[in-house]
Amino acid sequence: VKLHHPLDQPSLPPLHNTDLSERFRHSCLSFPVLCTPRYNRPPNIHHNLRNLLASIHAAPSYPHPKNLFLMIEPTSQSTTTPLHHKWTLWYDNPRLAPPGTDWHDNLKNLGTFQTAEEFWSIFNNILPSSQLAVNSNYHLFKEGIEPMWEDPQNKDGGKFVLSMPKKDTREGRGDEWWLYTVLAVIGETMDLTGDEVCGCVVSIRKSQDRIALWLKSSDRKRCTEVGARWKKALEVSNKTSLKYQAHRDAAATGSSFQNEIKFEI
Repeated sequence: VKLHHPLDQPSLPPLHNTDLSERFRHSCLSFPVLCTPRYNRPPNIHHNLRNLLASIHAAPSYPHPKNLFLMIEPTSQSTTTPLHHKWTLWYDNPRLAPPGTDWHDNLKNLGTFQTAEEFWSIFNNILPSSQLAVNSNYHLFKEGIEPMWEDPQNKDGGKFVLSMPKKDTREGRGDEWWLYTVLAVIGETMDLTGDEVCGCVVSIRKSQDRIALWLKSSDRKRCTEVGARWKKALEVSNKTSLKYQAHRDAAATGSSFQNEIKFEI
């Protein structure tokens, strides 16, 4: 793992040596939906979130000063837990960017990973989403897909949105739900085709926070199947609804969340 000082990237979130994953390790291990292996995959590809969670102990944590971020290089460990896809974690906060900054230029790449060990090396060394400044976002997407509505893999799809009152964030549920979402996404337990889920986003706002699961299509049947698995993984109450919005509507209005609800589960 190499550390780089991003002198030209002042809007990065400060990193913090917090092993958030350890807080939820035992409860995560009990989730049957999070421990479901992928189907139709080569036997050497371990899409089992129990392996991902067990790999916590193989991934070191590092005390970092502020404004350092991780660039993960191939691990030298002899035993690794490979993921089927490579993933990239991004951060942005448009309100902290200098005036006139292009949105794309404000998007900061925090690291790319393809093994569980590389994932934990990043995740254990960034602030929990609940500690980010207002208007901050973490974006986790498959490599090659940018976290924007206009990306070719996103433009015909949309997102399910989980809205979280600030009370849930203060009591730690927001961090739990974000972690469970990330693990289900990179473990590919919600989409058995391996092609529907593009990524996920957590957005910190003044009145409420949100987690969004980005999907490639707007097909109601396919989307609701994935959304139902996500809802089960989160273990939210039956009263909680996940609302689906289309990216085309967001691109037309310029608003991330104030768009027509196509359907909900």
